[in-house]
Amino acid sequence: MQFFKVKTVEETFALIEEYIPVTPHKEVRVLEEALHYILAEPVVAKENVPSFDRSTVDGYAVKAKDTYGSSESMPGFLTITGEVKMGEVPHSVVAPGNAVYVPTGGMMPSGSDSVIMIEHCEDLDGLLNTYKQIAPGENVIRAGEDIKEGETLLTTGTKLRPQELGALASLGITHVTVFRQLKVGYLSSGDEIVPYQTETLQEGQIRDINHLTISGLAREWNVDVVYGGIVRDDFEVFRQKAKELYDQVDCLILSGGSSVGAKDYTTEVIQSLGNPGVFVHGISIKPGKPTILAMADGKPVIGLPGHPASAMIIFRLFGERILRKLMGEKVERKPERIFARITKNIPSSPGRSDYIRVRLVEKEGEWWAEPIIGKSGLITTLVKSDGIVEISSEKEGISQGEYVPVIASR
Repeated sequence: MQFFKVKTVEETFALIEEYIPVTPHKEVRVLEEALHYILAEPVVAKENVPSFDRSTVDGYAVKAKDTYGSSESMPGFLTITGEVKMGEVPHSVVAPGNAVYVPTGGMMPSGSDSVIMIEHCEDLDGLLNTYKQIAPGENVIRAGEDIKEGETLLTTGTKLRPQELGALASLGITHVTVFRQLKVGYLSSGDEIVPYQTETLQEGQIRDINHLTISGLAREWNVDVVYGGIVRDDFEVFRQKAKELYDQVDCLILSGGSSVGAKDYTTEVIQSLGNPGVFVHGISIKPGKPTILAMADGKPVIGLPGHPASAMIIFRLFGERILRKLMGEKVERKPERIFARITKNIPSSPGRSDYIRVRLVEKEGEWWAEPIIGKSGLITTLVKSDGIVEISSEKEGISQGEYVPVIASR
C-alpha cells in the first residue's frame, strides 16, 4: 500500500461509491417514530388517494358546459338542487342545468364534472347566477390523482421526511421497514488535546472541540454517536482504544494524527483494524489534504485532520457521503449546492480543489458569496460563514461577479 498518494475530489467520491456498502441491518418502526430513517423496502400503494372524486374549493358542483358563456355582464343561470355534507356520500345527481353545493374536500355528486367557486356565483333563493365559465375537471381532484393503486409510492433508499410520512399515513400505513440507525464511534488523539470542559489550559494544550462539531454534524444526519474520549500519542494505547470502540459501532471516526509526522499513528492503527484497509490517504483539496478513508472488515474508518475547520469541511464533504451510503440512503455523489456570485477574485492552484468559506449576502434580488478569509485552523471562520464555495481542480481561480457553487450550511 502506497500511502499519501493524494486522490482528487472526484476520485475520492468514486472510491467511496466503490468501497462503502449499505448496512444489512433492518428493523420495523411505527410510522410516527420513523422520521429521518431510510426505507429498506419499497412501498406500493394498495388503494387510491383520494378514494373518491372531491372538490378542492367551496362552490357548486356543475356540468362545466352549463357555465360556458357566463361573465360578469352576462351571467348564466342554474337551479340549485341539493347540498353535499362533509364525510357523507351525496344523494343528489347533477342533471343538465342543475348545481349542487359542495364544500372543500367534499365528494363530487354523480353527473358533475367540475366545481364553480362560490366567489364566482351567487345564490338567489335557489337560482344560481354564474359569473365565470369553467372547464371540465376544474377545481376537482379525481380518485387516484394523488396516489394511484398499484404504483410504487416510495422506493428503497428514500429518506422519510415529514412529507413522506404524510403520504404513507394517507394510505393507512402504520409500520415501515427501515435501515436501523447507525452507530458511529468518535475518538480524538494527541498529547496536546484535553477535554473541552477544561477551565485552565496548560501551555501547549488544546480543547477538544472536534468532538462536539463532528458529533453534532453526525447527529443532524440521524446518527447515534459514541464518544471514545481522548487517547495520547502512544501506538499500543491508541490501537487498543480504537479497536475497543471499533467493535461497538458501524463506523469509526478518528480525529487528528492523519498527516505524515513521526508520531502520527492513525494510518498504522487503521491498518491493524482489518482489511482491505486504507483506500484514500490524502486528498488534493484545501483545506483537509491529510484525510484518511478506509474499510476494515466491512466497517468504514475515517481519519480526519486535527484542525477544527478542516475537520468539519472534510466531514461535511466526505463523511456525510459515507454515512448516507452506509445507512442506505439514495444520494447524489456531491452535497447539495446553490449558486451565488462571488464578491471578489479568488486565486487557486490547478490540480487541487479549494473550498472557501463564504457569507451569503442578498443584493438586488440575487445571492452574492462574500469570502471569509482565515487560516484553515480557525473555527470562527465557520461560525461566520453560511457555506463553502468550491473551486474545482481544473480552474486557476474565480473572478469577481462569477457564479460559483456554494455548499450551504444546514
